[in-house]
Amino acid sequence: MTKTLKSFDVLALGFMTFALFLGAGNVIFPPSAGLAAGQQMLPTAIGFMLTAVGLPLLTLIALARVGGGMAELTAPLGYWPGLLLSVAVYLAIGPLFATPRTAVVSYELGVAPFVQDSWQTLLLYSLLYFAAVIFLALKPGQLVDRVGKYITPILLVGLVLLGAAAIFFPAGEMASAASEYRDGALIKGFVQGYLTMDTLGALVFGIVITTAIRDRGVDTERLITRYTVMAALIAALGLSLVYLALFYLGSTSAELVGADANGGEILAAYVQFRFGTAGSLLLAVVIVLACMTTAVGLLTACGEFFSKLLPVSYAQVVWMFGIFSMLVANQGLESLIRVSIPVLVGLYPLAIVLVCLSLLGKSWARPQNILRPVMLVTLVFGVIDGLKAAGLLATELTWLDALPLAGQSLGWLVPVLFTLVLAILTEHLRFGRLRAKVD
Repeated sequence: MTKTLKSFDVLALGFMTFALFLGAGNVIFPPSAGLAAGQQMLPTAIGFMLTAVGLPLLTLIALARVGGGMAELTAPLGYWPGLLLSVAVYLAIGPLFATPRTAVVSYELGVAPFVQDSWQTLLLYSLLYFAAVIFLALKPGQLVDRVGKYITPILLVGLVLLGAAAIFFPAGEMASAASEYRDGALIKGFVQGYLTMDTLGALVFGIVITTAIRDRGVDTERLITRYTVMAALIAALGLSLVYLALFYLGSTSAELVGADANGGEILAAYVQFRFGTAGSLLLAVVIVLACMTTAVGLLTACGEFFSKLLPVSYAQVVWMFGIFSMLVANQGLESLIRVSIPVLVGLYPLAIVLVCLSLLGKSWARPQNILRPVMLVTLVFGVIDGLKAAGLLATELTWLDALPLAGQSLGWLVPVLFTLVLAILTEHLRFGRLRAKVD
């Protein structure tokens, strides 16, 4: 008899998926973008959600259709290109950037306001934080129970209280938009959605979600795909509501903070203004739980991937990456963000193109003939944009700078679309000649 999930279990799976995505970047970037966007908050939020909600949703759907793993998604690229891309994504979303960032953000927003801030305090907190993360990650089959049924409801209560307060009791009126948001707010939000790392996260969370479903006794691929999509939709709805509330909170908090305040400072100022010390404690709980659940998901995904790739066990990967992430976290938030932005600018176009072509390419007879040239062009432009973001390449490169949307780090879009059309036409003509020979 085919095992199916009850409605409560599907909801818990959706809550788990929501909690996996709702991490450091999801909490700190929307308020700062909302503050800068001001009266242009809505188009900025829509652009932000295209990359921070829409693309992760499409990514999970694409992964569910091919079996849940990134290896199946990158198969048309060939073994080595697919492997290199997978390793780059897992390292970026895992021990190099995203996982350490969850610890630093939760410390600076949830803990530092109540203690004497020092490197020793951060070290002690990161030890305790990653001890809990490693403990939860060592039993991936219990993620739905531990995260979806217990931790996420607490997280949701805090977010609902914060979101409702931001909407019904704003700190002030919407401020005027900053100069860079007055024109092209949608595109500005689109690129800022990169910073959440959610599309890259979706590439690695797919296997976590399908593993959680299989551990509940479901072994039919059709049902696994269906439950993955349902969980993704629940998570997408929750993330959209959180982002809109946080954007609105930021856009109406100009009276509380300076124009260059980061998302953490905006949240802390609003909560202290509206709720006092009790609210600051609530924010601390929300931040720590949000960051911890994401860290557990990332560490679990890395454990699943590298234990199959290397001659090491799942537990060994979890311990090694957990300890390494703790060491990286002690470098500080500013250093992490500064180093991660060029990498994200370079990697994100590859992830976007891979997912979109995977969804479009079901009808292609030989998808590798389409994906390989398009991904190669995407890689070239992604590397150029990444080097420019790192300050290692001149920001004005004549013809490259003249490309549409180049100023918004989207200069890759037009060349990639041109290459896609050219590859499809070439493949169509080649297929037509082969069919003519057969006839």
